Amino acid sequence: MKIRVATVCQGGNFYDSVNENRKYVAKLLDLALLNTPDIVCLPEAFTTANVNRPLEEVAEETSGPTVEVVGKKARAAKCYIICPILTRREGKVWNSAILIGRNGEIVGIYDKVHPVTSSSDYTVFEGGVSPGKEALVFDLDFGRVGIQICFDIIFPESWRELAGKGVKIVFWPSAYNGGFPLQVYAYLHQYYVVSSVRSDKSRIIDPLGRILAETDQRINVIYRDINTDFIISHYDFNYDIPERIMKKYPGRVEIRSSIDDARFLVEPTDETLKTELLKEEFGFETLLQYNERHKTAYAWMLQDKRPPAQKAAHGDRPQYSKQNQLE
Repeated sequence: MKIRVATVCQGGNFYDSVNENRKYVAKLLDLALLNTPDIVCLPEAFTTANVNRPLEEVAEETSGPTVEVVGKKARAAKCYIICPILTRREGKVWNSAILIGRNGEIVGIYDKVHPVTSSSDYTVFEGGVSPGKEALVFDLDFGRVGIQICFDIIFPESWRELAGKGVKIVFWPSAYNGGFPLQVYAYLHQYYVVSSVRSDKSRIIDPLGRILAETDQRINVIYRDINTDFIISHYDFNYDIPERIMKKYPGRVEIRSSIDDARFLVEPTDETLKTELLKEEFGFETLLQYNERHKTAYAWMLQDKRPPAQKAAHGDRPQYSKQNQLE
């Protein structure tokens, strides 16, 4: 499904009160919503940045003023909004990302699984935050998404878990930029990664690990149109596939090539075209399918047995060249 994803950057503009931080980020959110996105991500714990007060005082109920303000904006814009704040629930404080639906109601809450230590003896985390229990996924009307928060970036197992659950986009609200690991996770797990930071560079990264858009000192809001129905394929046996698709469906499918990595992305821009039908029509498979075919064969070979023949979509096409160079 074709959607518009937007993200904002707090840009190091912090205030001494929760209310002032809320007002500032709300202005950035209003700017993002002018671009009619389907989903917007806000930075980690944006209301409490630079606010030097006990967590119990600054953490909010999920029915508190920040969720109320953001919920109204989500409802008016008919847009999902990821609203990361410190929440007070069940007698504890959590570093949470509250997912608000198009109707302004809470869809779900992800609690940061890996809060960072704030004491030298590792007994207190983020001033008193409790860790969440699992990497949740959320099924939205355009596909399945996951959320990670800041220090979660250090733990690759949770990003791998989200891939296993079939997410199309992982949103990463954070206090800092994150850097290269975000591109690595997007590349390894073949999903979009969208960051929203309190520092200076929020990013939209594609499943090839490429930065499609990022904020800077002048621009605090970015967006990108994407289709959650996409495929990553390996070039082996598929050298002619991108060109054949472009010839058959000019202007209706975006092909992004990463030749150094021997892979390419197929993403319809025309919603009437589906990747499953493109795979069937042109005879190609996903990178994950290609990998699994190898692992199936290896399992037999490790038992000193000849692997059974597999019938792949590419048939007997050349592995390292186009089928007909003169076509």
